[in-house]
Amino acid sequence: MTTYWCERAWLPDGIAEAVRIEVDGGAITSVAANTPRAGVVLDGLTLPGFANGHSHAFHRALRGRTHHDRGTFWTWRERMYSLASRLDPDSYYRLARGVYAEMVLAGYTSVGEFHYLHHAPGGMPYAEPNAMGEALRQAAADAGIRLTLLDTCYLAGGIDVEPDAVQRRFSDGSATAWAQRVGELREQDTFRVGGAIHSVRAVPEDQLSEVDNGTPSDRPLHIHLSEQRAENEQCMAAYHWTPTGLLWDNGVLSDRLTAVHATHLTPGDVKWLGEAESRVCFCPTTERDLGDGIGPARTLLDAGVRLCVGSDSNAVVDAFEETRALELNERLASEQRGRFSAEELLAAATDHGAIGWHEVGRLAAGAGADFVTVGLGSVRTAGIEPSGVVFAASGADVRNVVVAGREIVRDGAHQLIDRPETVLAKEIEALWQS
Repeated sequence: MTTYWCERAWLPDGIAEAVRIEVDGGAITSVAANTPRAGVVLDGLTLPGFANGHSHAFHRALRGRTHHDRGTFWTWRERMYSLASRLDPDSYYRLARGVYAEMVLAGYTSVGEFHYLHHAPGGMPYAEPNAMGEALRQAAADAGIRLTLLDTCYLAGGIDVEPDAVQRRFSDGSATAWAQRVGELREQDTFRVGGAIHSVRAVPEDQLSEVDNGTPSDRPLHIHLSEQRAENEQCMAAYHWTPTGLLWDNGVLSDRLTAVHATHLTPGDVKWLGEAESRVCFCPTTERDLGDGIGPARTLLDAGVRLCVGSDSNAVVDAFEETRALELNERLASEQRGRFSAEELLAAATDHGAIGWHEVGRLAAGAGADFVTVGLGSVRTAGIEPSGVVFAASGADVRNVVVAGREIVRDGAHQLIDRPETVLAKEIEALWQS
């Protein structure tokens, strides 16, 4: 058993001082406030670990490399496809190892990897059909982060469009074949497997429910939804439904579904998502990097939709930046302040249930032992109220991170991977030179 003493900690009923957290194995066994200083001392504010609800690890290699000649979402996508064509299991492992280490340093203790890069170039399966997924599993284990592999069904290059040369790497040919391959993955202590529908563009209507049924009922199901207006227009032209309506009509909307982005919704879409008690995962730094627009976060929450956040393209990896952007984007869209309370923002930031870790996300007895300590003495956080960390802190203020009872970050340094920035620089440069 390990005892941690927190100068301050954000507990389920608010911020408390002199908090003792006792951990046995991967679980918190007790939490008490106003206790004597003892054990491992964590100065600053300790919070539940942050959950990264949506990531494409390989997109990290695009950071700072997609801004020439201005460009659009679609020209960015072509650059992304070029990168996807260069990866193999070994290079993907090395890149993802650095990406996941960066995430832990930034305050994330779990990540949902929206994984569709399955096969070798041309679409030929590897000898081990899940070689790319296994590379991600090993990378996360070595970086010390919980991973939910949201194995993604991706069958078409668009509505009624065959996959192109690069997209053939993504496709299993059918939802049945996809489910068979995913069924061979084996979960471990910090590794779980969920399902994903890439989008209504990439999975034909007659196979949407097959993906839903092929994902175990106790595991999450995710989908890219209405990120771009063009997606809505194409869906309406083909099916006479919005993307959300198409999911509703096929029985896919449920309380285990997370819609990623959900930027361009109709009032009817919001109603359907709320009635199903689905989640929406906003990825604000990616959505503004790609010029997607600002989704209706407050409206969705008021309708009964649960919110979470993700880093998506990893153009920015910073749990605090992603979290406060929910509020700041709402201010820009509504011209009003105070759209979310600090508590609501923290709830979205620590929603590990969206990616299948329902036991994680609170500092309480019986919860998974994931927590993050933020320094309150940097130039960013000096003088703030402790609850103001969600507005003032950055990933650079993360001092300590514990994941499943293991100390992964100590005094701002990753304990399992030496100099992750060097790992990333080496692997990204090698990819673009290949």
